[in-house]
Amino acid sequence: MPDVQLVLRSTRVITPEGTRPASVTVADGRIVDVLPHDTEVPPGARLEDVGDDVLLPGLVDTHVHVNDPGRTEWEGFWTATRAAAAGGITTLVDMPLNSLPPTTTVDHLRTKREVAAARAHVDVGFWGGALPDNVEDLRPLHDAGVFGFKAFLSPSGVDEFPALDREQLDRSMTEIARFGGLLIVHAEDPHHLASAPQRGGPKYADFLASRPRGAEVTAITTLIEQARRHGARVHVLHLSSSDALPLIAGARREGVAITVETCPHYLTLTAEEVPDGASEFKCCPPIREAANQDVLWQALADGTIDCVVTDHSPSTADLKTDDFATAWGGISGLQLSLSAVWTEARKRGHDLQDVVRWMSTATARLVGLDARKGAIVAGRDADFAVLAPDETFTVTPAALQHRNRVTAYAGRTLYGVVRSTWLRGERVVTDGEFTEPKGQLLTRPS
Repeated sequence: MPDVQLVLRSTRVITPEGTRPASVTVADGRIVDVLPHDTEVPPGARLEDVGDDVLLPGLVDTHVHVNDPGRTEWEGFWTATRAAAAGGITTLVDMPLNSLPPTTTVDHLRTKREVAAARAHVDVGFWGGALPDNVEDLRPLHDAGVFGFKAFLSPSGVDEFPALDREQLDRSMTEIARFGGLLIVHAEDPHHLASAPQRGGPKYADFLASRPRGAEVTAITTLIEQARRHGARVHVLHLSSSDALPLIAGARREGVAITVETCPHYLTLTAEEVPDGASEFKCCPPIREAANQDVLWQALADGTIDCVVTDHSPSTADLKTDDFATAWGGISGLQLSLSAVWTEARKRGHDLQDVVRWMSTATARLVGLDARKGAIVAGRDADFAVLAPDETFTVTPAALQHRNRVTAYAGRTLYGVVRSTWLRGERVVTDGEFTEPKGQLLTRPS
């Protein structure tokens, strides 16, 4: 066993067995042990005592649009991973769009990895994409280490990443099931969307009506039917409609291998509070009403919803016009996700143990990284966030690390100040001061 090099000590360490005073020993970037709080520091080891601040495992965000290369003016690996680190996220998995090229071939994956390699302040993995014409590329991408395959059932918003129709979904799912891969799906039905009222302009109510709950229900019904037929593993991305929850719960009882995520904006923002013209709140599927939000929280509590991820999907500020029909649909949330979710969770009677389960443990399990990430356990990577959970701050866009500092959280007071973030036993950010990039590029465990 290597000699212990670092001891991180706190009166509140979040472990799978509960929150307790502990000293966490680290050697060669891995956790060696979780010991009683007053354990003697081994000779030659450095002690970092964070007092009563909470030591929690670094978050794992499996739904991030970095957009690099090709749309780096929207976001990039340098800025996205700094924002992640500032928010206590130590691992992210990058979506195959909206970069140019999209991650839909092995060559395109190689391009993405070359761009990310020197710019990553946290660990980064990659999703592949499933398009109508790239079924033959899916197995090679899987073998090259992508964590699974993203597909749209309705238009993606960018021409280079077209949606799958039912037949194309069937072909892609057949191939992915053949090698035991994971298909992750933007589940809104295009026919349902096409029949909804489409009105341009600044009124959020008009935009909400254009993306009805039934579009998610219909698409998820299709997804479940095909997953059942093929014996495939599927994951529902960014669920916003609580109406689909009984379908998902029923499918699981029947043995369908389906998981589901939701996002901080669906859990903390409501349709009733969105001002006219405020397209920083626009995303697809949309932020829905407070009553719908209550049911999403219930589903998190009972385990129907597995995890919470950001769906960080930024753009340049000029694309966030006051017309909800034409404005870019995406919310930037990397730096604020932990604090936003914790602020609402504590109001609803949840503790940080719950937040860690949703935003670190379950997400690591989703992508097969649970042998390395997602918990403070001996043998795992020494990835941590140090959080002052009872301190508050007011969101100021100028303080964000995102390339474009447009945020739906501007002016909100949030609980939970991230003091520092650690990656494999090395501090990568402290009180807004960053080290040079220390992130590694991750591949799917074989």
